[in-house]
Amino acid sequence: MNLVLHLRLAGAGLMLLAFVHVFFPRRFGWREELPRLSLLNRQMFGVHVFFIALVLLFFGAVSLVLAEELLAGGRLAQGVLTGFVVIWSLRLLTQLFVYDRSLWRGHRFNTTVHVVFSAFWTYLVVVYALALRA
Repeated sequence: MNLVLHLRLAGAGLMLLAFVHVFFPRRFGWREELPRLSLLNRQMFGVHVFFIALVLLFFGAVSLVLAEELLAGGRLAQGVLTGFVVIWSLRLLTQLFVYDRSLWRGHRFNTTVHVVFSAFWTYLVVVYALALRA
């Protein structure tokens, strides 16, 4: 297994996910739903979504551009990789156990998205865990 390639693929996937956030408002009907929230909650929601996308972009860039450095070892690389393993493990558990099954079960598109993201989070955990052990 070429871990440099897989770290770069993981990074590209994370960066793609960051850019896909642009389409979330329309896909999820935020224009219709968010006005029901208070101004503070609307603004907090927008800020959080922006920073989630920014963090995804940053994590992706680190993995894409600095794959060799992550595999070179050292405390900083181990710390970053450990953080990635923890974050993506928790995200996988969230995908599997927090989202209500009624949101995707019986809905072809939502089921496909659930399966794809479950596989993606699993892939990230495996790649970063293998890189940590390398």
